[in-house]
Amino acid sequence: MKPLDLQTLASLANGTVAARDGRTVSRVVTDSRQVRPGDLFVALKGERFDAHDFLPQVMASGATACLVQKGRAEASDECVMIEVDDTLAGLQDLARGYRAMVQPLIVGLTGSNGKTSTKDLAAVVMACRFQTRATTGNLNNHIGVPLTLLSLEECDECGVVEMGMNHAGEIKTLVDIALPDAAIVTNVGMAHIEHLGSQDAIGWEKATLPANVHGEGVVVLNANDRYTDLIARHCQATVYRAGTGVGDVRAFDLRAGAEGTAFKLDFSGEVVETFLPVIGEHMVGNAALAACMGWAHGIAPADIAEALRGSRLTSGRMETKSIAGILFIDDSYNANPDSMKAGLNALAALRNAGRKIAVLGRMGELGPHAAEGHQAVGRHAAGLKLDAVLTVGEEAAMISGAAAPCESRNFGTHEACSAHLKELLRPGDAVLLKGSRSAGMEKVLHHFQNA
Repeated sequence: MKPLDLQTLASLANGTVAARDGRTVSRVVTDSRQVRPGDLFVALKGERFDAHDFLPQVMASGATACLVQKGRAEASDECVMIEVDDTLAGLQDLARGYRAMVQPLIVGLTGSNGKTSTKDLAAVVMACRFQTRATTGNLNNHIGVPLTLLSLEECDECGVVEMGMNHAGEIKTLVDIALPDAAIVTNVGMAHIEHLGSQDAIGWEKATLPANVHGEGVVVLNANDRYTDLIARHCQATVYRAGTGVGDVRAFDLRAGAEGTAFKLDFSGEVVETFLPVIGEHMVGNAALAACMGWAHGIAPADIAEALRGSRLTSGRMETKSIAGILFIDDSYNANPDSMKAGLNALAALRNAGRKIAVLGRMGELGPHAAEGHQAVGRHAAGLKLDAVLTVGEEAAMISGAAAPCESRNFGTHEACSAHLKELLRPGDAVLLKGSRSAGMEKVLHHFQNA
């Protein structure tokens, strides 16, 4: 963040501050454990915590100022209190005001699957022309988006901001804070259907982002997604489509290998060859979306192709690791039925010498659709004729139970599954690890490596 004096901070956050000593702040944090001298700490309050309780530690760590609820804390000579009615609203107001002050090009990004990977790829592509900063990890909610915006430096020309949701209305909140100039929607799937009730409702929520991009902006939609035409009709910005095999920017001639996927990109007649150092056809689709956003902002196809070759994704997204000649594909960060099937497709498409084995955990936020969602993944694995489908946990047993005629087995713990893999695996085999965040499927790999 560019240095801001305390009075400006208070004004942007719709708060009040008594100090007028000229000190400035150049970083905003919400985690008391991360406070460094010179920071502004925002004392958020949740259902199970109240960060006002940690203000003594924050002040001892050298914070210059704290954003607090009125009447909850007293300033010291070293640490000033900026008072607001509500600290979450104050953080969001501060981010909105700061975004308007620095005025970068903001690319908002949402979708049911592939948000973080597409965000990583879009940031790499946009950096060909603009000084670019992107969401760290997946800080994509009502707290993460403001922190992302407040991390923008004065020299940054572009911010790629990931926007997540699991309830209706949440995308609009994020859009009103970020005020995006451009948008990417990766797809409309079944993620968070427990809270939204139907895929149509999910599609409507995702459409909130592109529909609110201004008329001089750019929207990139997935040419392979059945909701794209409907979303496009609600956009005032210029709409481009990108995908695998179709689109204004289309990826074709895919050649998958253990190191990633070689493919061609057709930019409405201009064709370039490139390589994505991550496996999975769905990842190529994400790359096409990112490439289209760059192309729409004047970046040359050859430069986009070169940027994709050097791209790296956030950990836990189709991350490959070779251990004793066995290829592990760590896609453990999160999962829903659509992303599970995409991961299984990537495993099946590998040209490895040995067997293909899926190790899967539960999928969350499916509500009444949980049984069908898990069973559908099992049937999909069976249709791909994988060599084995192993699952961890009671709910995930619905996957392996539906995976016949594949060899299938359910385990009660990650450690037990890992012990079985120790006996089962041979050099040349490939293993996909995937499940919702709550399933913690990376623990299987941890036990395998450390047993």
